[in-house]
Amino acid sequence: MLIAIVAFALTCTLLVLKGYRQDAAITPSNMTQPQSIGRAVGAEDSWYAKTSAVPEEETSALEPMSGQGGPQPEEHVHAKYIEVLGNNYQPKPAAMPSWLPQTKTGKHRAQLTNESQVILANNRDVAPYTQEPEDDSLLILTPVKNNAQHLARYFALLDKLKYPRSRISLAFLVSDSTDKTQQMLIESRQWYQEQAPPELRFRRFDIYRQDFFYALSRKQRHLREKQKERRMMMARARNYLWTRALENEQWVLWIDGDLEYYPPNIVRDLMAYDKDVIVPNCLVRRRNVQGRWKHSVYDRNAWQETAQSLEMIKKLNETDFLVEGYKSLKTHRRYLDRFPKNETVVPLDGVGGTFTLVKSHVHRSGVGFPAWLFQHQVETEGFAKLAKANGYGVYGLPFYYIRHVTN
Repeated sequence: MLIAIVAFALTCTLLVLKGYRQDAAITPSNMTQPQSIGRAVGAEDSWYAKTSAVPEEETSALEPMSGQGGPQPEEHVHAKYIEVLGNNYQPKPAAMPSWLPQTKTGKHRAQLTNESQVILANNRDVAPYTQEPEDDSLLILTPVKNNAQHLARYFALLDKLKYPRSRISLAFLVSDSTDKTQQMLIESRQWYQEQAPPELRFRRFDIYRQDFFYALSRKQRHLREKQKERRMMMARARNYLWTRALENEQWVLWIDGDLEYYPPNIVRDLMAYDKDVIVPNCLVRRRNVQGRWKHSVYDRNAWQETAQSLEMIKKLNETDFLVEGYKSLKTHRRYLDRFPKNETVVPLDGVGGTFTLVKSHVHRSGVGFPAWLFQHQVETEGFAKLAKANGYGVYGLPFYYIRHVTN
């Protein structure tokens, strides 16, 4: 009887060990690698890590690699690839990448984990497919609405810019327009890109249409109580435009569609300051009571906080919205006409959008135009606040002038 019991126990042990060896065979090292997918990301079979070692009924329960909800697969069925740009890239062998910094003895400065080596290998594989910003390339963005009467001047000013035309891309967003703005832009694109001499052709010339079905009469446009909703709508338009149009340009320049004048060399001048965000001082000229022209600051969205303004902000409710240019609301901020002559470049806390030069990495990092209250601001002033909150520098030039048309 004792011999029979011992024999039965040995048989059970052998069966358990055999099953363990079979389970252990399902590992990443011997999985069949998926074939490269030659179509856009989103094809159903490209999202699953299928292996020949997993039974069909178990494979159907695997989680899509996009990270959607549901049960997670067992650790041993993770495929050894990542999905980038619609292709499946297999990692290189576990050898240390040759381009890592080396010591004088030829050995690498630090040993990386296997996981880190795989990450670096994948980065190296995908690098040729990543578009890096091209030096000095410029994307000019202009949202327009019923702007037909100003387009001739807009392009006349562009034609005078002392900047290589081959480095300039244009993009317009037409919203809720009822005049000939869209047709005039289409005709302009056809002339510049198809009929004009090569030296006048832009790198790109794109036109987008996105209607928000928002309209205010001319009398309502500048009412203080309408500014919050109006500026939020403008923020949506700006965000739509830059997220659609920005490719691999190094700089982004926001220009109003109704500027009257700016210097031909302004782009190079502003770039020379090498700031993340920088604006000139936008003026407007009006006749005084004596009939003489007088210049004053047009863009009062460019300002610097003061001790008084910061104290005022502390007393605000979270939902209070601040807007400049109204006698009924004193914010105690410092505008660009309030700086002495020796302060030629000054840090700002708010900017407008009349002529705003931005390094493209600011937008690429996720800094856009808040269509909600951010530190009591929206749109361009909210953009400046958000940029500073993310560590970027925002600056203005009190004595570098451009001019806006008189409304």
